[in-house]
Amino acid sequence: MAILLTGAAGFIGYHVAGALLARGEQVVGIDNLNSYYDVRLKQARLERLADRPKFDFHPLDVSDRVGMEALVAANPDITDIVHLAAQAGVRHSMVDPYAYVTSNVMGHLVMLETARHLRGLRHFVYASSSSVYGANRALPFAEADRVDTPLSLYAATKRADELMSYSYAHLYGVPQTGLRFFTVYGPWGRPDMAYFSFARAIMAGEPITVYDEGRLRRDFTYIDDIVAGVVGCLDRPPTGGPPHRVLNIGNNRSEAVATLIELLESALGRRAILRHAPRPLADVTETCASVDAIGELAGFAPTTPLSVGIPRFAAWFLGWQGDKVT
Repeated sequence: MAILLTGAAGFIGYHVAGALLARGEQVVGIDNLNSYYDVRLKQARLERLADRPKFDFHPLDVSDRVGMEALVAANPDITDIVHLAAQAGVRHSMVDPYAYVTSNVMGHLVMLETARHLRGLRHFVYASSSSVYGANRALPFAEADRVDTPLSLYAATKRADELMSYSYAHLYGVPQTGLRFFTVYGPWGRPDMAYFSFARAIMAGEPITVYDEGRLRRDFTYIDDIVAGVVGCLDRPPTGGPPHRVLNIGNNRSEAVATLIELLESALGRRAILRHAPRPLADVTETCASVDAIGELAGFAPTTPLSVGIPRFAAWFLGWQGDKVT
């Protein structure tokens, strides 16, 4: 048996691959290695997986229908899919909207078609986002909340993924779990995310842009907790009909961006130069995840507060010389 993992060179994908390999799984990883952020970081992640005997990597885009068909034909033992590949970034969706539709909508459709034609498919787990909650004000965000007010195209594409997945579960019985990720951070993270870009700027003595005086709040979730939740859900496919569910996966705690900056300053041993700016229209004011459902299903219980996770990230960052990553 094998697990098909998309986005294997990405932040979450790399860590999920490591966890699956550590427990003896055969992992077929794919990634298009696009240049949204420094490809050197993606390649470095892959290099750390390459020497694992049960890891098989293919440079492939999830929106490539022909390529995906060929890959599956060559790997008939695939029984599970963890679909994490996507064009990420809320603000960048205002710059290059077509990339989001190609990767997040067409790519998701290709993966759904791939899943429904697999013989013996056990479970299809895919990445959604807390961004789907959009303009919701009630906290913590719960899976039963309405999600029809997306504030960015990125959020809209992720909600489209959830709706397409429901239809495939209804029409074809494809067992699926969508995971709404809440602001994942940690070692080997994404340079476009605030904590990483802040660290790079602090070490370079450059100013960081802080929106709304640092009052924006996020449910920062450490990567190890995320991986435990992903793997725990993968092991528990839904039953009944339609076999589709959507779950939050977060830390269940909202922290101010100002607190994040203070923790980075302490861990890096340098003061940040702040440049204040109004909140972008695509950004929500606060996020916080209700994790009751995933806790009941998979025993998910995040254990890493921001005060612990940021020093761990900073230690990796200083060793990696992440200030040189673009």
